[in-house]
Amino acid sequence: MVQGSDHGQDSPGTPGGEVYDWYQRGLNLLESGSPAAAIQVLEHAAAAEPSSRSVREALARAQYGAKRYAEAAENFRMIVEADPAEDYALFGLGLALTRTGNLTEAVEHLALACAMCPDNKHYATALRHARARKG
Repeated sequence: MVQGSDHGQDSPGTPGGEVYDWYQRGLNLLESGSPAAAIQVLEHAAAAEPSSRSVREALARAQYGAKRYAEAAENFRMIVEADPAEDYALFGLGLALTRTGNLTEAVEHLALACAMCPDNKHYATALRHARARKG
């Protein structure tokens, strides 16, 4: 859950508002096609609320969208470590690992996501592509 506490209002470079505001601003930037700008805001939110899975997921999605795949994998991995049953984080981790070339681990995480949600076509397609690249 994203807390509404005020962090770092007086720090230079810190966006105005509270963590929830940063999270919402980051999501809006991400949805409008500006993942690099979203990262800037979401990194502040993640620093203020490091255990927030919703902030971590948004940050990981932004990093993936900005082609910062290793960083995206790291944030998705943090979510999976906190909740191994989080299928979307497993999917995101698998996608990011595919992009970094770590195909063995990518297939493992994508297969878990598919096992959890066998009807999800996005998960199945990503798994097929990762397996094909792996050979």
